[in-house]
Amino acid sequence: MARARPGREIFALTMARLPPHAPNMRIGLFGGSFNPPHAGHALVCAIALRRVKLDRLWLMVSPGNPLKNATGLAPLPERMRAARRLSRDPRIVVTDFEAGIGARYSWQTVEHLRRACPGVHFVWIMGADNLAAFFRWRRWRDIARKMPILVIDRPGSTHRATRGVAAAWFDRRRLPEMAAKNLALRPPPALIVLHGPRSNLSSTQLRALRAGSERND
Repeated sequence: MARARPGREIFALTMARLPPHAPNMRIGLFGGSFNPPHAGHALVCAIALRRVKLDRLWLMVSPGNPLKNATGLAPLPERMRAARRLSRDPRIVVTDFEAGIGARYSWQTVEHLRRACPGVHFVWIMGADNLAAFFRWRRWRDIARKMPILVIDRPGSTHRATRGVAAAWFDRRRLPEMAAKNLALRPPPALIVLHGPRSNLSSTQLRALRAGSERND
């Protein structure tokens, strides 16, 4: 492995099977723990596919979120099966390739895909709640400089997300919603926040309901 410059992290790329792709394809990247996946996630996928004119959407089920407590995190194969049951659109591909390449942080995923998939137009997808916390992500500016970002509005997150640290950094790089259909072709940094149908469901709430049901059995 090459010696890293002081203060810089390095990431050793490993071989992993990626979903089918080809140059000039527009592919959305929607990552998360999906613990469990729910109709709100399916709504994000549907909005992104329709409004951004994506050819494919990769639902990336991560090994875990370094910003969240792993207590109660279901095994990766279980979350993969649940995500596949939720994903009915043939353009949605459920994948766990992040575990295969050893990516712990999203910047590592972005770096790998930029090297492994030349010519593919990727769009990073997140909910508004994640935009509010984006400044806490490891090397978040590197992610923003390498892929355009699509944010889907979520109940209770709009005000906090659009007035946070990351939103301020994107201020002059934010595009109007009408530009969404060409977001995949925009040079980064580029950000669009889409509004539309919203779901109040959250994985945290579903886990709490499940835990309560199990205690009452």
